[in-house]
Amino acid sequence: MKNIIEKTILMDSQAIKRALTRISHEINEKNKGIQDIILVGIRTRGVPIAEKIAKEIEKIEGVKVPVGTLDITLYRDDLSTLAYQPVVHQTEIPVDITGKIIILVDDVLYTGRTVRSALDALIDMGRPRIIQLAVLVDRGHRELPIRADYVGKNVPTASKEIISVQIADVDEIDQVVLSELKEE
Repeated sequence: MKNIIEKTILMDSQAIKRALTRISHEINEKNKGIQDIILVGIRTRGVPIAEKIAKEIEKIEGVKVPVGTLDITLYRDDLSTLAYQPVVHQTEIPVDITGKIIILVDDVLYTGRTVRSALDALIDMGRPRIIQLAVLVDRGHRELPIRADYVGKNVPTASKEIISVQIADVDEIDQVVLSELKEE
């Protein structure tokens, strides 16, 4: 039997807000403005994080950035181990992505497999000019050669540790928690 033991809160709501504000400024600076930028959040927690970044960019630039939602369920390489009937949610991207700068947004970057699935899904929708990656937490342990362009916090972890990002829109609280998986 496995138990999850909470170890520590790595980021509270203020730390998350600061990290997302910094990421918003970095996106603006790296792309020399926000023209042709579309934020695309990976379900589930990547979506509210993308929306928060969009609000910060709007505060900075005074312009709304389109935000899309990407469901990668059918693109996962572990689909057969998830469930016999996987639940597929809708992908909603409000504009054509061809020739645009896509900022793919997720909560935690771990092995890189989720991002690979998201890249496959995006490429099936069009041909963006550039795809960049923004994550709230990068915990290492990559299995694929993928790196984030924008990182809220780098957290070196052991393989038995778990990073849980909780976002108020989904979980009623904004925080990042480090836990450990204990075998009993």
